[in-house]
Amino acid sequence: MKPVIALVGRPNVGKSTLFNRLTRTRDALVADLPGLTRDRHYGEGRVGSRPYLVVDTGGFEPVAKDGILHEMARQTRQAVEESDVIVFIVDGRNGLAPQDKTIADYLRKSGRPIVLVVNKAEGMRYSAVAADFYELGLGDPRAISSAHGDGVTETIDDALAIAYAGRPEEDDEAANTRGTKIAIVGRPNVGKSTLVNTLIGEERVIAFDMPGTTRDSIHVEFERQGRPYTLIDTAGLRRRGRVFEAIEKFSVVKTLQSISDANVVILLLDAQQDVSEQDAHIAGFVVEQGRALVVGVNKWDGLDSHARDRIKHDMQRKLKFLDFAKFHFVSAKENTGIGALMRSVDEAYAAAMAKLPTPRLTRALIDAVQFQQPRRKGPVRPKLRYAHQGGQNPPIIVVHGNALDAITDAYKRYLEGRFRETFGLTGTPLRIEFRSSQNPYADKD
Repeated sequence: MKPVIALVGRPNVGKSTLFNRLTRTRDALVADLPGLTRDRHYGEGRVGSRPYLVVDTGGFEPVAKDGILHEMARQTRQAVEESDVIVFIVDGRNGLAPQDKTIADYLRKSGRPIVLVVNKAEGMRYSAVAADFYELGLGDPRAISSAHGDGVTETIDDALAIAYAGRPEEDDEAANTRGTKIAIVGRPNVGKSTLVNTLIGEERVIAFDMPGTTRDSIHVEFERQGRPYTLIDTAGLRRRGRVFEAIEKFSVVKTLQSISDANVVILLLDAQQDVSEQDAHIAGFVVEQGRALVVGVNKWDGLDSHARDRIKHDMQRKLKFLDFAKFHFVSAKENTGIGALMRSVDEAYAAAMAKLPTPRLTRALIDAVQFQQPRRKGPVRPKLRYAHQGGQNPPIIVVHGNALDAITDAYKRYLEGRFRETFGLTGTPLRIEFRSSQNPYADKD
């Protein structure tokens, strides 16, 4: 699974700016004010030579005893516990602060590998900006500018080399699993453990009527109606015959890692609660990762018709971007609707791994263009000539032609719908890439 890099430091040293650069997003709130990031913030690392997850944390005040600073410190400690490598960020403009020493002492005791980063070093000589921070005893400081990108890629590659050291090869892990790999994800206490028990047909999971009883993500093979599956469970699979105490925590990192490792994700919602922002964030990460998806709405048996209509409307409004996925209204406890849910898992996996022949893709493209041409951009109308498959899980369709940079998002969605209908691609995200041919005479008089 992807390693986790945690960004830690005192307030206003540039953690969120570095997070945004590493994820190539504007997800973290950035302003020239301390204390804006209070909760842990997770993202997919896009800068560096290998895949990873990155966690942005609030300003760390290790000695805070109460209030919001204490809560921010608790969140940071959780991020440290979840991480494989810590990137400890200090401020090169302001120099070494007493708080930096306190944080360094705490991080050293955590036992996690630490990469010391001196931020805001643009325009400064290395010897001048790094000298003070040798006092922390964390090795050679790395000078970067998260705002300008100076030194960021090299630093993250160093952190990734540490994170991946000693890890087993992915092929070895894959050899130990078989069948469709399924991850069951969702907020705490939506019934993930109960669904696992129902699927496997035995009390192999410790299921408590309280949120957050799970810490680890474990692979377990099982068969259902003669088909092999491997369950990547974030709901707490435990070894047969063992009893464990409840663990009162919910590891977002384990959920994100399980999604990345799966072929199909079952997103479990609680029908007795409104769709939350966390539900939407988890679903968004599934789409971003390109994983096939089936949505299970659990505890459906306990609702009257009015409540059912309300929750359906809530899902249509908040999860509109999951229109490619099938929704199933189930009761994991009563084992109702589970058969249909698993049939959709099989369909979603087949769609994600589908092979799309070039002749059929090109014919579907030509038919779509004949039915509705793309809009002109000035005097130019894009010309779509042929298509071929560029990848699986998720399916990637590469469209070739001329002036394709003028294709609108609306027309791209139209093509996606046509391809889905032609090839029956239900349950999986679909990526369409446009590649324009170069005009060999463009640079000639």
